Amino acid sequence: MAKKEKSKMNKIFSLRFKAVAIILVFAVVLSAIAIAISYNYYSKTMFNHYEELASNVAKSVAVQLDSDELLRYYNEVKKVGVYDDEKYENDEAYRAEYDKKVNALKDESYNKTLNFLFDIKNSFDNQDVGNHYAKIEYLYVQKLEGDYCTYLFDADEEDAYQFGTKHHVSAATMETENPEEGIEPFVSNDGEWLVTAVEPVRDKDGKPVALVGVDISMERIISDRTTYLRNVISIMAAAVAILLVLILLCVDGTIVKPINKLSSAARSFVEDRNKSRKGNSSLSKLRIRSGDEIGTLFDSIKQMEYDINEYITNITTITAEKERIGAELDVAKHIQSSMLPSIFPAFPDIPEFDIYATMDPAKEVGGDFYDFFMVDDTHLAIVVADVSGKGVPAALFMVIGKTLIKDHTMPDVDLSSVFAEVNNMLCESNSEELFITAFEGVLDLVTGEFRYVNAGHEPPFIMRDGNNFELFKIKPCFVLAGMENINYKSGVTTLSPGDKIFQYTDGVTEATDKDNNLFGMQRLEDALNNAKDKSATDILKAVKSDIDEFVGDAPQFDDITMLCLNFRQYLKGDE
Repeated sequence: MAKKEKSKMNKIFSLRFKAVAIILVFAVVLSAIAIAISYNYYSKTMFNHYEELASNVAKSVAVQLDSDELLRYYNEVKKVGVYDDEKYENDEAYRAEYDKKVNALKDESYNKTLNFLFDIKNSFDNQDVGNHYAKIEYLYVQKLEGDYCTYLFDADEEDAYQFGTKHHVSAATMETENPEEGIEPFVSNDGEWLVTAVEPVRDKDGKPVALVGVDISMERIISDRTTYLRNVISIMAAAVAILLVLILLCVDGTIVKPINKLSSAARSFVEDRNKSRKGNSSLSKLRIRSGDEIGTLFDSIKQMEYDINEYITNITTITAEKERIGAELDVAKHIQSSMLPSIFPAFPDIPEFDIYATMDPAKEVGGDFYDFFMVDDTHLAIVVADVSGKGVPAALFMVIGKTLIKDHTMPDVDLSSVFAEVNNMLCESNSEELFITAFEGVLDLVTGEFRYVNAGHEPPFIMRDGNNFELFKIKPCFVLAGMENINYKSGVTTLSPGDKIFQYTDGVTEATDKDNNLFGMQRLEDALNNAKDKSATDILKAVKSDIDEFVGDAPQFDDITMLCLNFRQYLKGDE
């Protein structure tokens, strides 16, 4: 019964229909190319039109602004003092004081210029541009200062930048060789489709003194572009359907017959080999001299008969080799595990702290590593790091990085110098172009001073005074082995008895469930605070349990490494 069903299926999916399917795919590819060309031409035409429109608006505004006035406002606002963006965003008193100072600079001429910008912006709303409505979303005037720009005017009713605020320039500005001379119009999509043009305001000598930026919304044209694409696809689909019907009517059934004979002989070959008739198969008796592709196929299958016999002879050796490699990788995993501190309690004779760490590789060997060691009698060092990549190359690079960091960590040597030296040594022999994100901290057991350096790694969580774990926000430096002669900046904080530090790799926060949801920072913080009163060992076990419950049956894609340090008490000197 099973053979009959299989025969019916073979008839349904015969060569005739497969040939039609191939031609259909070819037709679909050609249709896709035609659609892509038409769609791109339409998009390019509209984009060029909007880019030219944005450039013209920016140029029109630029020629009407008084360059002397712009320079005057720029010089006056600089006298207010150095603008601090972080304070302005987070410190209400600083923001109020700054606003008070700069608002005092906004004289009648300033307000007249700002009103002029608003008039341009508002008069442009919903203008008919080539059967599409255009709208200026943003209109502003800036003064460049290296990698930063100072806002002089911003015609935005809802969320305008304050006069004199200083911000990092955009990526487009960074990529432009001479941004003071303006930036070529470009289209971007950062939550909304915009075409942006930036033109200079020049003084009487033709020297650029400021920049006018114009952002015009392209939401309507994008919507129309989608409708255009839908219509083109419908037309091409109808054409492909007609082509398919023609092919079904024209395919000659005689092509199928020799293929069926060849298929039958191939099945007999398998049966003949099972009966130990290796040299007397049906394929060897079959003769096909069609002089076309079918004849070529017949010759290829006869060659395949010979190759299969050879392959079967060698497959046992190949399988044995694969098993040997698997065994060696298992040994490598145990060797790697043995290089990390794995005996706990780690320092049973030192009651001043408790420490525990784990590393669960995603593959046989991993690229994460942790380490902790006594720098001298009064200082404890902790290290958590993550090597880019997976497998054996990352594991070998991990060994080098771990060894160099430990060897260079010495008393009275600042951690910034340690990472700078380790970085240069790693760059010397990095043909695989790997890099390491790493965090190292050294705790003074006598004073509680905790010095640290962060090379592109995740910031740790710290629990102080019995309160909740909170993210210790520190600005990371550049990764290790990424570029030579990098200057690293170390930091310092103070821990008190009872404080705890939790450090980890991105495999913790990026653990993914079957729906591709990330474990994330918030779940990690909740897991830590639910277990904050436990020992270092139990905290890590509780976090790993929460990760496993969240991930479920989804595969592990990255190494998961965690370390927890509990500072119990100060180290007392000899009495």
